[in-house]
Amino acid sequence: MNPALPIPSASVPTGDRSIGPLLAGPSENEKISIIRQYLRIALRWRYVIIGSIVASALIGLVITLLMTPRYTATTTIEIARESNRVTNFQGVDREASIADQEFYQTQYGLLKARSLAERVATELRLVNDPAFFEMFNTGDDANPAFNVVNGRYPANGRAERLRAAGDILLKHISVEPERLSRLVGVSFQSPDPALSAKVANAWADNFIRTNLERKVQATAYGRDVLQRQLVQLKGRLDQSQRQLVDYASSERIINLPGQGEGSAERPLVADDLAALNASLSKATADRIEAEARFRQMGRAGASTSALVNPAINGLRQRRAELAADYQRMMTQFEPGYPAAQALRSQIRELDQSIAREEQRVTGSLDADYRQALQREQQLQARVDELKSRYIDVRRRSIQYNIYQQEVDSNRALYDGLLNRFKEIGVAGGVGVNNISVVDRADVPQKPSSPRMLLNLALALVFGMLVGTGLAFALEQMDESIADPGEIERRLGLPLLGSVPKVTDASPREALLNRKSELVDAYLAIHTNLRFTTEHGVPRSLSVTSTRPAEGKSTTALALATMLAREGRRVILVDGDMRSPSVHVLGGVTHDHGLSNFLSGDNDIDRLIFRMDDLGIVAMSAGPVPPNAAELLTGSRLSLLMERLLERYDHVVIDSPPVMGLADAPLIGSRVECVVYAVESHGIRSTLVKTAIGRLLAANVHIVGSILTKFEPRKAHYGYGYDYGYGYGRDTGGKD
Repeated sequence: MNPALPIPSASVPTGDRSIGPLLAGPSENEKISIIRQYLRIALRWRYVIIGSIVASALIGLVITLLMTPRYTATTTIEIARESNRVTNFQGVDREASIADQEFYQTQYGLLKARSLAERVATELRLVNDPAFFEMFNTGDDANPAFNVVNGRYPANGRAERLRAAGDILLKHISVEPERLSRLVGVSFQSPDPALSAKVANAWADNFIRTNLERKVQATAYGRDVLQRQLVQLKGRLDQSQRQLVDYASSERIINLPGQGEGSAERPLVADDLAALNASLSKATADRIEAEARFRQMGRAGASTSALVNPAINGLRQRRAELAADYQRMMTQFEPGYPAAQALRSQIRELDQSIAREEQRVTGSLDADYRQALQREQQLQARVDELKSRYIDVRRRSIQYNIYQQEVDSNRALYDGLLNRFKEIGVAGGVGVNNISVVDRADVPQKPSSPRMLLNLALALVFGMLVGTGLAFALEQMDESIADPGEIERRLGLPLLGSVPKVTDASPREALLNRKSELVDAYLAIHTNLRFTTEHGVPRSLSVTSTRPAEGKSTTALALATMLAREGRRVILVDGDMRSPSVHVLGGVTHDHGLSNFLSGDNDIDRLIFRMDDLGIVAMSAGPVPPNAAELLTGSRLSLLMERLLERYDHVVIDSPPVMGLADAPLIGSRVECVVYAVESHGIRSTLVKTAIGRLLAANVHIVGSILTKFEPRKAHYGYGYDYGYGYGRDTGGKD
């Protein structure tokens, strides 16, 4: 009938003085998950959270309705990394950084500069416009700068108003770069749509103009610097040229211009040496050729020149013809024949002529060879002389080249700087800008704020956060035990069961109604008590609580009633001699009872009374003694327990509360176990822990706890714990 589980008897060992294991809390696998804890807190404090959300939504709605409509106008500009160059040269300004990000961050910072804001305020004549300052609730009448005289501001406060106007513009201007692009949105928000558009457009225009002005200023500064450097370089160039000419004159160095464009100068002796060297090469070739012809000439004149000489060849042909005629004549005549002798005489003359011609050819070859050799020797001597002169010139040209390099360097620097100076002049006149307007701002037709849905959404989120924070704060401050699950989690005590709160009848009337929720709850607790010891329900037990009015007396009466309905002999003893209550349930007085026995009266029958409707016997607390603790410290209580257990199967004692009294520990040490009653939503868990600690210190065996006056609707989860209490009651089901 009750979802509570049976409690094993070994859950809390008897005589254990250490309260650590009992109060340490449940093991890790028994803990509620984080999500369930959050859900429990949210459900418990749901009205706080809902109230916070509703209040925030109402406040957000009121604030939104009271807000002045504002209009936002946006101008889109493009900021290029480098300007479009009209002339092919680099800009005067040094690049801001290698990384583009640094460049663009600099531009965004310039877009929010105070000087730009004051410039826009001046251009739009906002400095002397009272409506502008009233629109933004700026301007103090106590400040002389904002005193309006004849509809105008005084002139002597213009500087202060300019700063105030700049602050207003900077406060309401926003610069929003578009991701992964060079486009930047410049937006201005104000109650006047026309003013928003004018400020946004003026802001972009003035930013472009200031960028151009910075470039012009940088160009003018660069021209001045370059002009001073040009004068210095011109003086250095003139000085180096004079030094070069003086040295060339003193060392008699004559150089010819280079043959090609960009080629270096060359010494004059180099050209002479080159020409003579070419002539020497030709003379050497001629000499070799003449020598070869001369060496080929033999003694018989069998030289190549002789063989190709036409005169010698004609003489030889004529001699051959005469020799042939002579041989034919010898076939007929004798050698002494006159005609034959004449032919032989002619042949001898021809031989002499041939010899003379060959000798002449040989003399000519020898003369040619000697002449070629002499020419070669002369040219060789001249070349050697020029080589010496060239080496000397090269030696003397080392310093000349040093001076020449200095002249060339100075001339290159001067020419480059001069070109740079001219280009800067061209750039200053062109006025190239790397910033341009893409879309100009139009006058907005509808307000950009307040945004009702967004504000309500933010208010709801804020209310939820506030409500959640309040719920967690209240949860941390709330130490009350709200539902049965917290008994074990906070106190470390086994849970015997939970008892619902009864409001429509007295506890005795509810116990008499066997279909009541109270009876069902205590039946479940009685069932769990069977498993607390080896012999079932403890024979002697006391019911106590931390403080009065937590339901311990009702619990004691109910447990005695449940045991009696099982056919057991049960006696209920009112152990609270300071504030007795059992006699009220029985409709008798407490003139005779426990205090009488503890004082020495041994007649138990005279001290008890019957409660026939519940089937139990009860003993009242008796007359209130001066000091109940003194009576309990003696041996009479133990004697009473022995006698009662001889006559009854179970003894149930309604014990006093623990806090501030010594009675409960004294009674608990005389019984087999103690049942601890805890009021739901009625007491702080820290007080309960302190009370439990006192009982454990007195070697009291706490068998478990009962959550009394439990209201399921107020529980953390709000469901589940009342299942079965009223089951079948409406349908007429059996008990």
